[in-house]
Amino acid sequence: MVPAAAEQQQFYLLLGNLLSPDNVVRKQAEETYENIPGQSKITLLLQAIRNTTAAEEARQMAAVLLRRLLSSSFDEVYPTLPSDVQTAIKGELLMIIQMETQSSMRKKICDIAAELARNLIDEDGNNQWPEGLKFLFYSVSSQNVGLREAALHIFWNFPGIFGNQQQHYLDVIKWMLVQCMQDQEHPSIRTLSARATAAFILASEHNVALFKHFADLLPIFLQAVNDSCYQNDDSVLKSLVEIADTVPKYLWPHLEATLQLSLKLRADTNLNNTQRQLALEVMVTLSETAAAMLRKHSNIVAQTIRQMLAMMVDLEEDEDWANADELEDDDFDSNAVAGESALDMACGLGGKLVLPMIKEHIMQMLQNPDWKYRHAGLSLSTIGEGCHQQMEGILNEIVNFVLLFLQDLHPRVRYAACNAVGQMATDFAPGFRKKFHEKVIAALLQTMDNQGNQRVQAHAAAALINFTEDCPKSLLIPYLDNLVKHLHSIMVRKLQELIQKGTKLVLEQVVTSIASVADTAEEKFVPSYDLFMPSLKHIVENAVQKQLRLLRGKTIERISFVGLAVGKEKFMQDASHVMQLLLKTQTDFSDMEDDDPQISYIISAWARMCKILGKEFQQYLPVVMGPLMKTAPIKPEVALLDTQDMENMSDDDGWEFVNLGDQQSFGIKTAGLEEKSTACQMLVCHTKELKEGFVAYREQVVKLMVPLLKFYFHDGVRVAAAESMPLLLECASVRGPEYLTQMWHFMCDALKAIGTETDSDVLSEIMHSSAKCIEVMGDGCLNNEHFEELGGILKAKLEEHFKNQELWQERQDEDYDEQVEESLRDEDDNDVYVLMKVSDILHSVFSSYKEKELPWFEQLLPLIVNLICPHRPWPDRLWGLCIFDHVIEHCSPASFKYAEYFLRPMLQYVCDNSPEVRQAAVYGLRVMAQYGGDNYRPFCTEALPLLVRVIQAVDSGTKENVNATENCISAVGKMMKFKPDCVNVVEVLPHWLSWLPLHEDKEEAVQTFGYLCDLIESNHPIFLGPNNTHLPKIFKIIADGEMHEAVKHEDPCARRLANVVRQVQTSGGLWTECIGQLSPEQQGAIQGLLSSA
Repeated sequence: MVPAAAEQQQFYLLLGNLLSPDNVVRKQAEETYENIPGQSKITLLLQAIRNTTAAEEARQMAAVLLRRLLSSSFDEVYPTLPSDVQTAIKGELLMIIQMETQSSMRKKICDIAAELARNLIDEDGNNQWPEGLKFLFYSVSSQNVGLREAALHIFWNFPGIFGNQQQHYLDVIKWMLVQCMQDQEHPSIRTLSARATAAFILASEHNVALFKHFADLLPIFLQAVNDSCYQNDDSVLKSLVEIADTVPKYLWPHLEATLQLSLKLRADTNLNNTQRQLALEVMVTLSETAAAMLRKHSNIVAQTIRQMLAMMVDLEEDEDWANADELEDDDFDSNAVAGESALDMACGLGGKLVLPMIKEHIMQMLQNPDWKYRHAGLSLSTIGEGCHQQMEGILNEIVNFVLLFLQDLHPRVRYAACNAVGQMATDFAPGFRKKFHEKVIAALLQTMDNQGNQRVQAHAAAALINFTEDCPKSLLIPYLDNLVKHLHSIMVRKLQELIQKGTKLVLEQVVTSIASVADTAEEKFVPSYDLFMPSLKHIVENAVQKQLRLLRGKTIERISFVGLAVGKEKFMQDASHVMQLLLKTQTDFSDMEDDDPQISYIISAWARMCKILGKEFQQYLPVVMGPLMKTAPIKPEVALLDTQDMENMSDDDGWEFVNLGDQQSFGIKTAGLEEKSTACQMLVCHTKELKEGFVAYREQVVKLMVPLLKFYFHDGVRVAAAESMPLLLECASVRGPEYLTQMWHFMCDALKAIGTETDSDVLSEIMHSSAKCIEVMGDGCLNNEHFEELGGILKAKLEEHFKNQELWQERQDEDYDEQVEESLRDEDDNDVYVLMKVSDILHSVFSSYKEKELPWFEQLLPLIVNLICPHRPWPDRLWGLCIFDHVIEHCSPASFKYAEYFLRPMLQYVCDNSPEVRQAAVYGLRVMAQYGGDNYRPFCTEALPLLVRVIQAVDSGTKENVNATENCISAVGKMMKFKPDCVNVVEVLPHWLSWLPLHEDKEEAVQTFGYLCDLIESNHPIFLGPNNTHLPKIFKIIADGEMHEAVKHEDPCARRLANVVRQVQTSGGLWTECIGQLSPEQQGAIQGLLSSA
């Protein structure tokens, strides 16, 4: 086991080279180290650790490498060692720990021991290293402080070390932790034992009985938190934050003491900012994880809010702030930023509790002569999302207050006011724009004219962007001329400043503001187009310096926004020039640095140019696809790290971490992920817009996108991958059915992704995509294996839904209040959305396979039947009925086999209290009449009076009921058309005519107008009336339908209606009679129909 001296000496040199600052030397050393066999590595590393005469840095590096080896390659290396070597390694590790005199080195050796212990717990929980446990018991009782520290460090690192014997040793563990936390002579022992206690609790997060057993340790633990802070050690406080985040219920018995400690530490200015912010984080975390518990301590919440606001006043004067040309990232370590972030998150407690507390202080702060207080007071806008409902009632008062501060004497207060306006425009959309458009637009334009304060000007432009995005065109148009005048004036001035001084901050925002206004105004912006486009192109052509990359990138993207807004006809005068500019930039793409901000803007611009040019864009694909296919496959750097490694890596390096428990975290370097997502979305856009014109790239894009369905580092990438699937199939259809089938077989992983996806939004997109793929491919696209897998996935999703519903019902615990109820409803909405996608997939299967797959469907039948039970929530009944609607529509007459399960509920739900359920039930009756066989005839007769009752109800035409009502009217029409022997057509037809037209439900409107044309074209005597006396009424129905755009002019039904009108037009007196009974608006609608259909 002992290596030769020469070999060991060479290995010491290698360890030194691994620490070399020279990249070349270090990389060569890493390659050499990787090529050493695993068994040899263990021997060499252990010898280096044992050798106390070796350099300290080399020994520490050896310890780190041995721990990593055991963590990442244990199964490949350790079991292959002879048993006597394994025994020797275990014994030597324990001996080295006892002999080591350097504290930092001993900790690293303890980390190795903990990692080895973690891997020596077998699948049944048996500890295969009993000597390690004996060492733990011996050391924790030792008089040697170093050994006690070692035992606690190992337990902290791996609290599961007792395996399946943990329950047996529970009292011993508790005694050990209590004794150590009460050690007044050795602060390091108290701190380590407190951290070990937290780690043990966190590792037992689902063991409620253990929480109760260890509840009396919490006061001692909280004392250790307090004491360690005053020894300039925040590690125990961080552990408290973790407990608040993961196992808040453990704090419940002593929540008051926990909150009081948090208050005390935050208020103590003798502590450093990091410690005070961590103390605040305890409260903020609990507001997210245990809001109901916290709301019962409103007095402490009020004190905490006061502290948050006090922290937000902790700002520094900066004479250069107002005209800085580079925006610096927020200093997240500052008290001001921490306080504002905490205030926003604290609103998880609910506006009902928090808003009065915040408002009380803020109104005083806004009147303070010190600008810092006014700046902090304007943070009221940051709580808009959390206090939305309560703030809406006083929004007019808030807006008037905030707008006053756009004229404040201090530029940073004006900046905060701009920020508040922009935030409220987003949080309170769309009502904010409708109520305050006049005063807000005027105030922002005035602030944008504020020369001499670049930061304020730029932020006013940013607020204007927030306001104009998604603003209804009708609201913005009256201000368009004024907006154009101001934006053009500012752009001209700022272009001059760019040339003369090189300043560009305001110009960057103004360019975006122009595009935002154009995007909303659309064709109304055409007269202003020539005012801006030359300057925008000038920026792209000339802003080539490195410091202007962001300006150039934004301008490239915004030109494409403007082009899309004004339309192809207007933009074509510049399209060729713009495309040449983009092509020139694209040529230089390979020379761009990876973090060049232009890259994502250019990729987005190409997508919009594709939408503008349509098929004409195809010629540019060879240039465009290169960068897209370079960016979309980017693989992020990932690592499995333990606590020691993580502490050595800074968040500033762009790493984000997910705690996996057992002192391990998963790390991912996020650089490039957004660019990857954008590139994937743009590939979707090109596929969608160009269709068969994209066919040359479909194969490489399919090979890229299918694996990305499991790219769990970014939701947007998975959404784009899912969205691309049916589009790529449609694109590939030009290559013939054989090629299409091959591509589909490669894509079938999309179905498996349904079973593994955890994010509800992404899941719904993957399910929607799968449904579309099945529709594109049609009958035969799924083999038996596919169906078996799909059935299992859908069954699992339905069972999961019922389980979630049960949990939702069992919410009456100590944490329950109305805010929790609201949160649970949001979760339930996500769950129901997945249910809708299950319905979509079943619709695709039935529409493609018809009744052939009904036997496969039977495995899901009990779950679907359960959905429509009377005690189920209305969304369950809605989607259960929709699924049976699909069965009736696509699988009849065979569907009658299942009538015993759905017919009675369907008839019952025609008169349900929920309009959505009524509509689903009535749709089922409609398709039953149209597609059902003779077996359904008696039920059509039975359904008719129920339908009439809904139609004739007093509130049938209200906003919430009108769609269900129109479905009833359409269903009656279908019964008369397809099952006339089931209804008294002579009696019903005049009533049906009196209920027309339909205009809310466009699909049903087209169906109904189609039947109306059938009756007219067949000269139905009852419908037309004696001597065509009903024709004026029918004309009025057609005119009203045209006014409501019930039928699109390109629809064949519109041509049929126009032909009916033209036929009457030739009959002289009858035409005059019909037209004479119409209002001028209705007459205009008839003329519009004749001229366009």
